[in-house]
Amino acid sequence: MSAQEFVIGQTVRRLDAVGKVTGETPFPGDINLEGQLWMKIRFSDRVHARITSIDTSKAEAHPGVVAVLTAKDVPVNEYGLGIPDQPVLCGPGSTKEGADIVRCISDQVALVVADTEEAAAEAVRLIEITYEDLPIVDDPHQAMQEDAPQLHPHAPNNILTHYRIRHGDVEAGWAQAEVIVEGEYRTGFQEHAYLQPEAGLGYIDEEGRVTVIVAGQWVHKDRQQIAHALDLPEERVRVIYPAIGGAFGGREDMSVQIVLALAAMKVGRPVKIIWSREESIIGHHKRHPMTIRAKWGATREGKLVAAEAVIIADAGAYAYTSPKVLGNAHLMVCGPYEIPNAKVDSYAVYTNNVPSGAFRGFGGPQACFAAENQMNKLAEALGMDLVELRLKNVLRDGSIAVVGTPLPPGVTLDRVLAEGALQSGYWEHTEDGWRRLPLQQPTDPTRRRGVGVAMGFKNVGFSFGAPEENWATVELYGETEIERVVVREAGADVGQGAHTAFVQMAAEAVGVPVEKVELIGHDTAHTGNSGSASASRMTFMAGNAIKGAAQLALEKWRNEERPAIATYQYRAPRTTPYDPETGRAEPNFAYGYVAQFAEVEVDVETGQIEVVRVVSAHDVGKAINPQLIEGQVEGAVVQALGYAIMENLVTEQGRILNPYLSTYLIPTVWDIPKETKSVILEYADPRGPWGARGMAEMPFIPLAPAITGALHDATGIWFEQIPLIPERVVFKLREKGLGVI
Repeated sequence: MSAQEFVIGQTVRRLDAVGKVTGETPFPGDINLEGQLWMKIRFSDRVHARITSIDTSKAEAHPGVVAVLTAKDVPVNEYGLGIPDQPVLCGPGSTKEGADIVRCISDQVALVVADTEEAAAEAVRLIEITYEDLPIVDDPHQAMQEDAPQLHPHAPNNILTHYRIRHGDVEAGWAQAEVIVEGEYRTGFQEHAYLQPEAGLGYIDEEGRVTVIVAGQWVHKDRQQIAHALDLPEERVRVIYPAIGGAFGGREDMSVQIVLALAAMKVGRPVKIIWSREESIIGHHKRHPMTIRAKWGATREGKLVAAEAVIIADAGAYAYTSPKVLGNAHLMVCGPYEIPNAKVDSYAVYTNNVPSGAFRGFGGPQACFAAENQMNKLAEALGMDLVELRLKNVLRDGSIAVVGTPLPPGVTLDRVLAEGALQSGYWEHTEDGWRRLPLQQPTDPTRRRGVGVAMGFKNVGFSFGAPEENWATVELYGETEIERVVVREAGADVGQGAHTAFVQMAAEAVGVPVEKVELIGHDTAHTGNSGSASASRMTFMAGNAIKGAAQLALEKWRNEERPAIATYQYRAPRTTPYDPETGRAEPNFAYGYVAQFAEVEVDVETGQIEVVRVVSAHDVGKAINPQLIEGQVEGAVVQALGYAIMENLVTEQGRILNPYLSTYLIPTVWDIPKETKSVILEYADPRGPWGARGMAEMPFIPLAPAITGALHDATGIWFEQIPLIPERVVFKLREKGLGVI
């Protein structure tokens, strides 16, 4: 039996399955070292203020306290994934200009290191901080006004990023349009709510390196940011990830990494921290709330001719990944459709809210919510079937997108939509075209049922000219035959099963069973740079790197070099940034494609929504491990359901009013659909390893507009704001006279 038959495309049990089920697998909070101390962080007491003084004397005198650290103790008091605009610790005494100002409640002001967690928690409350309050701006529309408080000197009118698209002749497009639809769409914050709150351990290792055991998404980028803040060469810093209890983009930015390294370096002993859920919700970034105004036009035959959109995204107090998230929304706000004339302006705006950043879908869900609702409105205005209209306009190979260039070869949106529609059971295709099949309504007169469809696309890999690489090493051991394969690949497994896929791809590339493959990862001391576990890129990038390293190692093996060891750097095809005036770009080298169908039931008296069934169709290129793909689809659908109908993070004047899972509600087993059907399609990506595309974010992206489309089907009402919490739904129903007792 060949390796092709029993490795790639097979459901191999996850490497971490037994350890996680039995509880033997250590997460960062489970790890202890002899002589360790405990750390607590003093977060800001203000949303926007200048710190004029910090008195740590009472905390230092508290029994068990070993050290209290403030801004003056940070060698280079700044960090940021793209723009280093956030102090590590806020307060006076820093060389960083503006570090004495807190700009949100997520800002960290001081650290207490003590013998016990209890002593650290008691002492951190004894720190006396004097603030000089500054005006608060918590609305991005207000923040853009000339008289608004300015939060950062590099961002006039608080505009962090502004992108444009000027494609074709929009005025000529409106002249051609026979039907025009408009809408203003609003999306809210979303909390990542991963199972494992932020935790970690900092210490000095046996080679004198400042070492941090933590959960993150990119060990080498964490190391780079720690080294910068501590003013150390990168080789003097080591980052290790044990098991990671979920991420979804929420661990792309720093939380406890730098302060753990700082404390360990200052006290010379191991230092541990575990955040509470409240600290986690306050302390890390959220999905960007966005307001999107959209206007689309089409001919009577259903061909799109013009689109305009304005996106205003709340970046919060610091940049984080806002420029990149906005870049994705900017690209996707016109949907996966060929529109000859388009004008788009997109803004990411600083406010005093908790920072916004990466979250599964990375700007795609917000943009898709607007685009797909616009398509639904056009279909109704034209009297045209929802699937039929989309297939008339969807991007295909060679189609020119609104950024003035075609997508990379292998565009399969039409096949994904058509196959998904057929397998959903809600549509049929006849000689006359596509037709929705009748849907049986509930017998209860207070409940109405509807079906919606939405589709989307999402980049695989870094975008807009960002350097994209992945290093892997493959080592072959044995005498006459390969007895053991060691793979060194740093790509983070944040719960998605990436490490299992790595081992499968290595086994396939070398031609051995998976049992012979050992993976070394998650440690900057033993691996090369993998890039981030984000952008649905890890299978694509690591797979190509592993495949390349395996080919080189096999060549050495055939030349009887034993052990045969080879390292390979995979460099992805080039991408380009937006032209600042026209938006023209080649933004991505690969995409994943998705279409979803949602059956929804709404109680017109209470506004309660039940998502009964979801069918999610995906082109994955090649399914490396089908069960892992199904797990990604099902998890994304549940997470997207929460985003669409129930996850309502409430803020007021920059403060989070519900920083607990008892008041910030996420889906439970009682809320998930009765059925989530995964339709896995395999149209090989020309550049992917064994044809594989990334897919982890794609099933999140279109669910919200599929649900609002289903609600419109059930009630005749357009819903333009999410989450669809009951009071919001009831208000709209009452406006139309539905549900009135």
